[in-house]
Parts: sequence; C-alpha cells; structure tokens
Amino acid sequence: MTAQRSKWGAYLALGRVSNLPTVWSNVLVGVLLSGTQAAPRAVAMLMASLSLFYVGGMFLNDAFDRNIDARIHPERPIPSGRVSATEVFTIGFGLMGAGAALLVVVALASGQSAVPVLGSGLALGALIVVYDLWHKNNPVGPLLMGGCRMLVYVCAALAVSGSISLAVLGASLVLLSYLVGLTYVAKQETLSEFRNFWPLAFLLAPFAYVTTTGDIRSLASLALLVSFLGWIVAAVLLLKARAPGNIPRAVIRLIAGISLLDALLLATHASPLAAVVAVACFGATMLLQRYVRGT
Repeated sequence: MTAQRSKWGAYLALGRVSNLPTVWSNVLVGVLLSGTQAAPRAVAMLMASLSLFYVGGMFLNDAFDRNIDARIHPERPIPSGRVSATEVFTIGFGLMGAGAALLVVVALASGQSAVPVLGSGLALGALIVVYDLWHKNNPVGPLLMGGCRMLVYVCAALAVSGSISLAVLGASLVLLSYLVGLTYVAKQETLSEFRNFWPLAFLLAPFAYVTTTGDIRSLASLALLVSFLGWIVAAVLLLKARAPGNIPRAVIRLIAGISLLDALLLATHASPLAAVVAVACFGATMLLQRYVRGT
C-alpha cells in the first residue's frame, strides 16, 4: 500500500497537476471567444483532452530532464527511483495521444471536421516535445512555451467552431506575451537572484489589449483589471526582494495568474459569469499548489 501511494504521489508530482485549473480556464476562453454555443459536455471533454496534453507534457519534461535533475533536483521522481524513465516516457506519450483522440471526438460531436482540430492537436503535441527536448539554455524557449498555451485556445476553438475568430487570435497573442514573461522568470528559478527585469514587460500586454479592445466599463471588469495588475506587481516585488526562494514563489504565482488573465479576457470580451469560473480556477490552482508543487 505504501509503495502504491508513493507511485501515485510521484505521478502527481510529475504531472504538476496543481496547475490543471489554468488549462481549464484556457479552454473556457477558447470556446467562448470562438462565438459558438458549445454544449457543457463538449466543454468538459475539451478540458479533459487538454489536461491530458498538459500532464503528458509534464511527464515528458521530467523524462527528458532526468540527467539534469539527478544533479540539481535529486528528489524528483525519476532520480529518486520512484519511477523509471521508460515508464514516464510511455505514460507521457500515451496521455498526449489520448488527448488528441479526444479532441477529434469533441469536434465530430460538435459537427465539425476532424482535420483542423487534429492538426492543431498534433501541432500542440509536437511543440510540447520540442520544448521539453530543448528548453534549457534555449533563447526561444519562452516563445515555445507560449506557443503551447496559445494552441490550447486554438484547439478548443477549432473543436467547437471549426475556425479561429479574431477574438481568439487576439487573446492567443496576449497569452503568448504573458507566457514569454512568465517563462523568462521560470528559467531563472535555479539562480540565487533575478538578474534582468526587462522581459517582464511582456506581462503587461493583457492590459494594453483589454483597455483597447474590450469592455472595461463594468464593475466586474474593472475589479479584475485591478486585481490582475496587483497580482503581477506582487510577484515582481518578490523578485526585487531577492530573498531565498522568492523566484519559485513568484513563478507559481504567475502560473496561477494565467487563470486571472483568462477571467479578465472573459469579462471584457465574452461573459462575466464565465469570468467567475476562471477566478475559481485561479483559487483552485493556489490551493492545489499547497499540496503539489507547481514547477
């Protein structure tokens, strides 16, 4: 029983499952900004599909990084011997394959062609593998990570509508910018202090976008705008403090902030009610990160 618990604990750590609510809020944005009415069942299946991609990608990340982790993170599941690299590779690719199959099922059930959404799913899987293989010391690594999250929006939109609306495209570019800034911070997680702050300007793209293209007249939109800005400022202040452990803390806050960004996009471009769900995803991420490390 103890060994089984240890194995499942390793799986949870490998998959960074505490971050899954940010994937679910991404799906909401992709679906609702597509301009198509989607059945709740289709949305739930999309959340499951893109969650499989995410967890599979996280498994592969550890599998490809196992030699590096053996030196700097020996407590990770593979270096510690709780799971084998072969097992992690098998599960990782298997999860992404299942995610792609489920994408096709959602598209067909929604009356859409399977070809575009399968293509987007394969592109997402390929980009995840490229990032996992080559993210250490890769100058375009933040762009690759941002591209992975962009494709979550795209996959969700294509599955229910068969096309990519201008709203989805604009939101995707905003998410890309935010992820570039976030990933730049994450790449310095092993350093004792944060060195260059200029890439954090990418985190400000959402504010320029929503204030020029969205409806920020409602109290909910303004509250989310201020809350999201405050959350980013709090993360940056952690970096400036340069205390031990502040960079990882800033990273997990910015990861949770993905759902706040989604809430802001939903409130200003789609549905205030859906924005409430995205805020709940933010809260769920913060809660789960107390039990399962998000990085």
